[in-house]
Amino acid sequence: MTRRVLGVLVGFLVAATMVTPTAAQAAEWQPKPAPLTTPWTSQVSPTNALPEYPRPQLVRQEWQNLNGVWEFAGAPDLGSPPFGRPLAEGVLVPYPIESALSGIKRHEDNMFYRRTFTVPSSWDGRRVKLNFGAVTWETRVWVNGTQVGTHTGGFDAFSFDITPALRAGSNEIIVGVHSPIDGSRYPIGKQRRTPDGIFYTAASGIWQTVWLEPVRAQHITRLDTTPDVPGGAVDLVVQGTAGQTVTAQVLSGGQVVGTATGQTGARLRVPVPNARLWSPDDPFLYDLRVTSTSGDAVTGYFGMRSLGKAVVGGVMRPLLNGKFVFQLGTLDQGYWPDGVYTAPTDAALRWDLERQKALGFNMVRKHIKVEPARWFYHADRLGLLVWQDMPSLDAVDEVPNGRANFESELRRMIDQLKGITSIVQWVPFNEGWGEYDAGRITDLVRSIDNTRLINHNSGSNCCVSDPDPGNGDVIDDHHYQITTATRTPDARRVAVLGEFGGLGRRIVGHEYQPGRGFAYGALYPDETSLTTRYVEITKQVARMVHTRGLSGSVYTEPYDVENEINGFYTYDRQVLKMTEARVREINLRVLAIANGTAVGPDDVVSLRVTTSGYTDRYLRHRDSLARTDVPASDLDRLDATFFARPGLADASCLSFESRNFPGAYLRHSGLRIGTAVNPAAGDATFCARAGSGGTALESYNQRGAFIRHYNENVYLARSGGPNPWDTASSFAADTTWAVAGALWRSGADLPLDQARSFRVTTPGFTDRYLRHRESLARTDVVTASSDALSKADATFVVRRGLADPSCYSLESRNIPGQFLRHANFRVQLGSNDNTDIFRRDATFCAQQGRGGVRLESFNELGTNIRHYAEEVWVASSGGAQVYDNPVGYAEDVSWAVSSPWAP
Repeated sequence: MTRRVLGVLVGFLVAATMVTPTAAQAAEWQPKPAPLTTPWTSQVSPTNALPEYPRPQLVRQEWQNLNGVWEFAGAPDLGSPPFGRPLAEGVLVPYPIESALSGIKRHEDNMFYRRTFTVPSSWDGRRVKLNFGAVTWETRVWVNGTQVGTHTGGFDAFSFDITPALRAGSNEIIVGVHSPIDGSRYPIGKQRRTPDGIFYTAASGIWQTVWLEPVRAQHITRLDTTPDVPGGAVDLVVQGTAGQTVTAQVLSGGQVVGTATGQTGARLRVPVPNARLWSPDDPFLYDLRVTSTSGDAVTGYFGMRSLGKAVVGGVMRPLLNGKFVFQLGTLDQGYWPDGVYTAPTDAALRWDLERQKALGFNMVRKHIKVEPARWFYHADRLGLLVWQDMPSLDAVDEVPNGRANFESELRRMIDQLKGITSIVQWVPFNEGWGEYDAGRITDLVRSIDNTRLINHNSGSNCCVSDPDPGNGDVIDDHHYQITTATRTPDARRVAVLGEFGGLGRRIVGHEYQPGRGFAYGALYPDETSLTTRYVEITKQVARMVHTRGLSGSVYTEPYDVENEINGFYTYDRQVLKMTEARVREINLRVLAIANGTAVGPDDVVSLRVTTSGYTDRYLRHRDSLARTDVPASDLDRLDATFFARPGLADASCLSFESRNFPGAYLRHSGLRIGTAVNPAAGDATFCARAGSGGTALESYNQRGAFIRHYNENVYLARSGGPNPWDTASSFAADTTWAVAGALWRSGADLPLDQARSFRVTTPGFTDRYLRHRESLARTDVVTASSDALSKADATFVVRRGLADPSCYSLESRNIPGQFLRHANFRVQLGSNDNTDIFRRDATFCAQQGRGGVRLESFNELGTNIRHYAEEVWVASSGGAQVYDNPVGYAEDVSWAVSSPWAP
């Protein structure tokens, strides 16, 4: 009996024939109750357990799926295979035995699987291969009592030629598996025998598809593709039996566009003329057809794209097709409440990626797990960049062969996946878990694949004594509460925020263990507050693209995982916990800011030169004329700071108001850029366009003309125009500006070194003042008749910011040397101990407020000093805490700066 398997093959590929095997008769399968059920749980049955062809990059037309009910038994060891005798339990392959869908739902260190099958007569004369997508961890296989092979490794595919062991009619397979999980013997990622916190249920035994296929004696085993975009070709190595002559064809829309012939194991260069490049915006895939003189024929696919890193706009950036693309992703852990490591259906596997793309992400970090081949096919097809982690050892002391197993599996993972188009970065270690010899391991990865960036240790800022082994490509910090402490790129490494966020929300009825859920960040009570906080912290990511050279970010996480409740979706994928439109809007804005088509969420900005060799220069005005200078004084920094306003002539564009001359705007007069008060609206309006690693500012009323620096002066220029500043040389770089955070961080002024008091501006409370009492900040009514201590406590001396001179620190008037600072979000007095954390926590940037001045935290981005029920906090609008309540937020964070109560 045959049926067609549709929807797996790309382009011209015909559907593969799937032969229904003889089902095991001795055992019955019943799913166990799952802690939570997904929309696909009920669709799983013995007749449709992952029926799709499992290997999209190496497809054969004939195959036999062995997924379904097998007999099962635990065992003390693997020394006594149960030949010819039925086993008592039924297990549904390929779901790991700890899962509800397997029908077992318990862990075994040692286990046996048994089933029978019949080889179709149409396969006569060919070799028969038995293929496993993945099994955890040591596998031994017998066919009709003959051992046909062994394998160790929990994440890579493997195959055995079982032809010599076959017989006519019914054949018996026994699969023995040893899977102790804990003990650092081999990579396990987040699996634990006793799951808790950030570690999850183990996934033992067979957990990916098992299938048979007929092959020629001389046959193809793998297609390794490496696109060469500048060369207009794909480099292909056809792995397989040595000595075969092979012919490769590249097809687009069913039409052959390139052909090459060569030998197995050697590089074939197949032309791909006028290549359509793969990207998140256009995930175009070419089809690949390879035949050999032995009669073997396989099909696959690939995408044409280039990867690398380079200085773009003065900052080291990752490149995709020669351009900087900000990599905005999620921490995707690949767990399911019904199938643990194995998605219940292929539609479920695809759904996770589709939803992340719909939320506006363009990248996924696959977190210390390796997915089945079809997951990568979906990522390739949907256009999601992938950071691929290596599953870690369990971070205990080295045991014999533990590191050797790790390196062997690392090598196999990369070999198996290096033809995947969407993978752009390898991550050997995470936060130091099981980490050792990071520099040498980076060299090992680069020796296997030198086409991708290597992130030697994601989160190395948090856990490793030596965060720089000297040969990685990425500086990766983990900061769940975003601060200015993230590291910046250097001359050879890009900078990313490898994990952040972790914002949580409980959904009753959708918790893995009700009442035990936790989040890395705060818990939020409803959809609005959770979404608002996500928007706020993502604005800070946008701010860091140009202020701190950030090139990628990874939000924790797309869905809850067991007792982690940080997801956009609940663990059962039933409830979206945030508002999709708002999440997508801010995510797309981050990408637009990075590619230069939007300005950041801050209203105080500086315009940095991006031309190589001049990236320490900023656009500033002097004597009303615009020029570029290296800021050397406070005046320079003030003159190089602007308020980004909605365009005077068109609100969808921009106008730039001088920070220290309110009412004066950047404008062009003739072709010279300068500042003027009340300029013609069109002359002072510029529209953001994608530049060369930043933003190009096009004149609103002289389209095609852009703000350009030329010999320190600034003009309105056209490439190839008649003026000297129109010269085409370096035009793209000279007209590109990094719209960065302001050189002068404060958008409002406070009187330096003078005593001042700060009055509440919230209606109904305007007789209250910011003061300290018993070291804690609060608000109290202070009047002329108040006692002297209350007046003194409500008076502060304005000092230059301890962490940034363009911001401010507030020193107690009556306790010199003590400053207002925040600790655990509460504002309080503290003695300046001259530590970095104190200086940051005691620095506030003054911004324009509603009826007064906002005091924005320098260190906890997106928070302001707020009064709430007499207490004073650094608060974010819509955050999880009561003092983050958005009601009245704008008024509560605004303070009227008044004469001091105490002289």
